[in-house]
Amino acid sequence: MRLLALVLPLALLLGDASWLLAAKTDGLAQYRSPVDVALDEGGKWLATVNQTSGTISLVDLPTGKVADEKPCGEHPSFLRTCLDGQHLIVSDTFGGEIRVFEVAQGTLRLAATIDVGYQPTGIAVSPDGKTAYVGLVATGEVAQLDLVAGKLTRKLEVGKWPRYLAISPDGTRLAVGCSGESRIAVVDVPSWEVDYTQKLSGGINLGQMQCSADGKYVYFPWMIYRSNPITKDNIRRGWVLGSRIGRVRLDKSEYREAITLDVPGTAVADPHGIAMSGDETRLIVAASGTHELLVYRRADLPWEGIGGPGDLIDPKLMRDRDMFQRIELGGRPMGIATAADGHTVYVANYLKDAVQVVDIESREIVREISLGLSIEPNEVRHGETVFYDARRSLDQWYSCHSCHYNGGVNSKAMDTWNDGSALTMKTVLPLENVSQTGPWTWHGWQTDLDNAMHKSFTTTMQGRRASEADKLALLTYLDSQQLPPNPFRGKDGTLSESAQRGKQVFESAEANCVSCHSGEHFTDGAIHDVGLGSDEDQYEGFNTPTLVGIYRKVRFLHDARARDLEEVLTEYHSPKQVSDTRDLTEEETADLISYLKSL
Repeated sequence: MRLLALVLPLALLLGDASWLLAAKTDGLAQYRSPVDVALDEGGKWLATVNQTSGTISLVDLPTGKVADEKPCGEHPSFLRTCLDGQHLIVSDTFGGEIRVFEVAQGTLRLAATIDVGYQPTGIAVSPDGKTAYVGLVATGEVAQLDLVAGKLTRKLEVGKWPRYLAISPDGTRLAVGCSGESRIAVVDVPSWEVDYTQKLSGGINLGQMQCSADGKYVYFPWMIYRSNPITKDNIRRGWVLGSRIGRVRLDKSEYREAITLDVPGTAVADPHGIAMSGDETRLIVAASGTHELLVYRRADLPWEGIGGPGDLIDPKLMRDRDMFQRIELGGRPMGIATAADGHTVYVANYLKDAVQVVDIESREIVREISLGLSIEPNEVRHGETVFYDARRSLDQWYSCHSCHYNGGVNSKAMDTWNDGSALTMKTVLPLENVSQTGPWTWHGWQTDLDNAMHKSFTTTMQGRRASEADKLALLTYLDSQQLPPNPFRGKDGTLSESAQRGKQVFESAEANCVSCHSGEHFTDGAIHDVGLGSDEDQYEGFNTPTLVGIYRKVRFLHDARARDLEEVLTEYHSPKQVSDTRDLTEEETADLISYLKSL
């Protein structure tokens, strides 16, 4: 799937339009997987950014046909209109670039490419359309871009994993969802400083953000993890994982307010996209894990601050169908956009390869715009469907993705019950290369991947047993996933001078890292006692974790006791403590960290 995205730019440069035909005829390439949608104010067109195909699609709204499609990167994630409203800005997350397209006479033209690096994801565009702000997930920064000049102007460190952000209508306040720190950072744009932050206790997987027209609040969905044993009763009480919509003040620092989304027996999972109707009477959220659109009457929502909200939905919402409604969409609804009429919502549905047009007043899908030819799902797509489906868990509270965000990691240590003991918290391990990095679990007791997957569904998720076909498809999907190009290496994959020195440290007898972290995946697949266990552990020793992609983590070691790599190397897992050699110098430590981030 990723190969297509790599060859598209070359095909266009050579004047070869056959890539579009290939995209419609090749089995894998047919999937577009739209993750976001942007709407023309005049209602003439909409655009989607498609993650699997690495393209941007322009749809003529009167006909509902795809008018044009262009490559826009290897793993695009976000889309907004900019400049005069007839331009689109796209984040090419894996390529480290921002691309600007002009919309003219039913076609898309690449107008600018801005190199920002470090996995750009969410974008906020200033009210005049001339400035953009981009979250750089790999470095915890926000980049400011001059869209007229087509250049990066400055960066600001805001916190870990700034995936999504939004700007106030007057352009002076920028809200950033720092998912790796479970907090919202509010940036004063003129001074270019973080003014204050608001903590989301237990928060994970912060979704897209939406400012109110008066500039007072920013709204966002997220999930919350509570460190309670995984039992059926605890899950049904909302004491394991739950979903929320929150709001934070932009004009002054006040404790966040929130509402709970979860209905007893039929919870909500993986809320992602958020928008308001044009008159702001409705707040709309795409719940991607439970395949639905949630629609709320905004004016009298029961927001709660300190001490709240509860772990189950407020009964007021259940009694008033105009205050809260659920619209079944199927697939995996992601980004959403609202029309000026106040009741039409456009939904980018990843797994349906389509844009769904929903009337939130009649509560029905009135139109479905296909972005490509319909095909039967192959095994990879089948597995992807399983991975993102929260309905496979008890009362649909969470999916595989809820903990393994897009197949990777989240920001918490969690109790998955997979080692047979309660409340022995473990950081979530990434799933890329999972079939090649056995044994499994932190203690490495699990040597049967099929059984490990079975326990994930029946023990961790407390759901029904997966069929053999589902497990095989899920494993095929996970094996198809590749890490993005490492943003801490050069574009050609080269190491910095510091990382080259760090490689020598890594391989030295003093550091002795290679004695355990060896081979292609930097793990020997063996169990070692490194002095970090506790009396509560069911098993002794720990399975050597892979170091590939370690730059993505924000919590380190099995129980998340270390907050950064420096703390790992100088305190809990220093060469002197693990290998009885010596402590590294400051320079050696810095170089070694540079190398580790490059893996």
